[in-house]
Amino acid sequence: MDTGVRNRKNKSSPEAEKAIKGKIEEITSVDNHNMLKESIEKLKHLNENINRDSVCDGGPKTDTTTLDRKGDGESAPDTPPPETAPEDSLTTPSPTTTTPSTTTTTPSTTRTTESTTKPSVTQKSSARQKSKNAAKSAAAAPPLELSLRLDGMSVFLFVLAFITRIWKLETPKGIVFDELHYGKYASLYMQNTFFFDSQPPLGKQLIALAAYIAGFDGNFKFDRIGTPYDPVVPVSAMRIVPAFFGSLLMPTVYNTMVELGLSHYTGALAAFLMIFDNAVLAQSRFILMEGILMFFGVFGLLCILKFRRFYHQPYSVPWFVCLIIGAASLSACVCVRYFGIFTFLLGLGILTRDFWMMVGDRLVSERQLLGHFLTRAVIFITIPVALYIGCFYVHLSLLYKAGPNDNIMTSAFQASLEGGLASIIANQPVKVVHGSQITLRHTHGRTCWLHSHDAVYPVKYPDGRGSSHQQQVTCYSYKDVNNWWIVKKPEVEELVVTEPHEPIKNGDLVQLVHGLTSRALNSHDVAAGMSPHNQEVAAYIDYNVSMPAQTTWRVEILNSELSDGYWHAVESQIRLIHVNSSQALKFSGRQLPDWGFRQHEVVTDKVLDQEDTIWNVEEHRYTRTEDKKEREKDLLRSEMIPMERKNLTFWNKLFELQYKMLFNNQENVAGHMYASEPLDWLFLKRGVAYWISANSNAQVHFIGNIVTWLSGTLSLVAYLGLFVLYLLRRQRACYDLPEDSWNKFCTFGEVLGIGYAVHYIPYFLVDRTLFLHHYMPAYIFKLCMLAAMIEHGHYLVSQHFKAPRIAKLYLGAVGVWMVSIVYVFWFFAPVTYGTTDLTADQVMSMAWRETWDLIIHKQ
Repeated sequence: MDTGVRNRKNKSSPEAEKAIKGKIEEITSVDNHNMLKESIEKLKHLNENINRDSVCDGGPKTDTTTLDRKGDGESAPDTPPPETAPEDSLTTPSPTTTTPSTTTTTPSTTRTTESTTKPSVTQKSSARQKSKNAAKSAAAAPPLELSLRLDGMSVFLFVLAFITRIWKLETPKGIVFDELHYGKYASLYMQNTFFFDSQPPLGKQLIALAAYIAGFDGNFKFDRIGTPYDPVVPVSAMRIVPAFFGSLLMPTVYNTMVELGLSHYTGALAAFLMIFDNAVLAQSRFILMEGILMFFGVFGLLCILKFRRFYHQPYSVPWFVCLIIGAASLSACVCVRYFGIFTFLLGLGILTRDFWMMVGDRLVSERQLLGHFLTRAVIFITIPVALYIGCFYVHLSLLYKAGPNDNIMTSAFQASLEGGLASIIANQPVKVVHGSQITLRHTHGRTCWLHSHDAVYPVKYPDGRGSSHQQQVTCYSYKDVNNWWIVKKPEVEELVVTEPHEPIKNGDLVQLVHGLTSRALNSHDVAAGMSPHNQEVAAYIDYNVSMPAQTTWRVEILNSELSDGYWHAVESQIRLIHVNSSQALKFSGRQLPDWGFRQHEVVTDKVLDQEDTIWNVEEHRYTRTEDKKEREKDLLRSEMIPMERKNLTFWNKLFELQYKMLFNNQENVAGHMYASEPLDWLFLKRGVAYWISANSNAQVHFIGNIVTWLSGTLSLVAYLGLFVLYLLRRQRACYDLPEDSWNKFCTFGEVLGIGYAVHYIPYFLVDRTLFLHHYMPAYIFKLCMLAAMIEHGHYLVSQHFKAPRIAKLYLGAVGVWMVSIVYVFWFFAPVTYGTTDLTADQVMSMAWRETWDLIIHKQ
């Protein structure tokens, strides 16, 4: 009786079976095979649900096969329903048959389809016993357990790269190319001496840290490329920093390729191409920044790509670790060189795209979306800002002494440094008063001081215009006694400081009298020599003609709140407004010809609100005598005794340094013999001579591996062509690639192709001198694209065209190609390492650039 009840419960209702059969007949008429298969799977699942519902409702009995599959009635409710049915579920397995589990992987999750076979009582008891044993072993586990898992391929790639980079690392024992700059910066760090560089300091700080650990005291002059290193310079310790980071780049690239869905062999191939590329080797072997820059950039992208794995585990520890380390590494890339901003934007773009896909996920609520957005925004704002500011905090804290570049900075900044300007202005009075002797410095832009001398403007300029023939007033880029001026109130005749003092306030009218010639600063309605649209500035000479003096100026203090409205030396930034014309005294930026001694032009301009009209008092003293000769002697003895430096907050110094770094780029060396254009980089038309021995033909040249260089360029063209072809055919419903292969093709194109474009195209818009090493970050993405396209080619031959023999030939050709890469690397190794004294014939045999240029020009 009990058996009959269970049989009746397991039997499906006739109406349900009839409905299912009707649906199956309807679906079989559909032409699309994939849709048919999916629909049948859903109906099978529906049938099983109906069977289970019938059991629960006490429905009619089913056949013996169903009973066997269910097992005994007591265990049926405990068995969870399968998520999907196996493809052969129409054939009922025997009770003793075990159906293997099937695993279906999607980008967001991995689901395992379990067998529908019910375990026997013996199997269940065995499983319970195993679970009890597992619980006992878990209870006996130690409270703290660490496990280490190493990826053998990553370790091998790192070791191989490290060996190629540290081999004879101390050779050549002379300054190689930009080691001139970065070595000098390290020595200045050792001596706490301020220097100015237009790039962030993180990479230089890492080099300096290695030098400090190695015991370097900074007592070596990095004065010229090729200068032999003294024994006191720890060359190997300083070079090992970029060598180490350049070696870490290889396993990072390997794991990045694997994370993009490519095979481990493809990832290893990409690393192989970089290990045996002469250009990548050179940039990560000497004291240069590109090896450090490329590692931080690629490692940050790897973390962002791994972050995708934890889509369904938000706010977990791995989720946070990947996001935070990714933000920190990409920020470090920017802190090495500003060109790292391209990699940072690429990582940010990947995160933005993933978040946009999350917006389309209906399982994620709006509140969760807001939380995800705020979390990402906070991490990618706070960590980069903190790291960037932290680098400069260390930078400015260490460099507190005046140095060779401090004249680029404002007077206030210089006064905050120990020595230098601080030693000159230490005892000078603060308030500018009637009778003050001052030097007026152009505050922003080019460093120069308001200057005059006995020479006058020519009667006529070369274009035929007439001048005022007054005494010249210029802006001079060097300290000089002719930079001194005396501040005078118009209504007071004496040029000495009176008692009580008469301080100058914001809005006061003054005259500026040149210290050595005693002529007043003047402007009149005469076009300037080099800037005819502006008004000429001169020191007034009374020729007794119809040109009266117009020597009155109004002082406009721009930051008067810092000094209660009074004009202060150093810190007050002022504009001098010519009263008669209402124009501001301005540094025009133009250089005067020989008659102006190649100094810079000073004019007045109607546009008041501009940076070139801002000046500040740098040196200041009080005039004590009316006698002109005594006054001249006093000016010539203007050096003062050093006492203490002026305090300036970190934020003020940081803001000024950032401004100078953006608008005073010292790297723009016009007309450099090794400069190149972005189009030249595609075909490796021009390398750079890094070092040539003074005693032999040993030399170092920055050249790439011509095989990988040209192959990479072809791979970009091939990807773009295939992508357009696939896209056009898919538009016509011709699906050459399965969906998963198409998605993988698009994924590595999005990261590698767009990554290459982001790092390459902006250089076409840059107005500065460029060298081949600027191409290196883009070149890394090109090599990765080359490896990915080789895998795609093998897929097309072996899977799409089903040609196994051709696939083997394809792999053989790739092997021969890799051998040629190693051969070219070995051939140019002498001029990459610089360890070999070359003969004249060897030098000529390696003079490939001239031959290659000839081929290019003929084409």
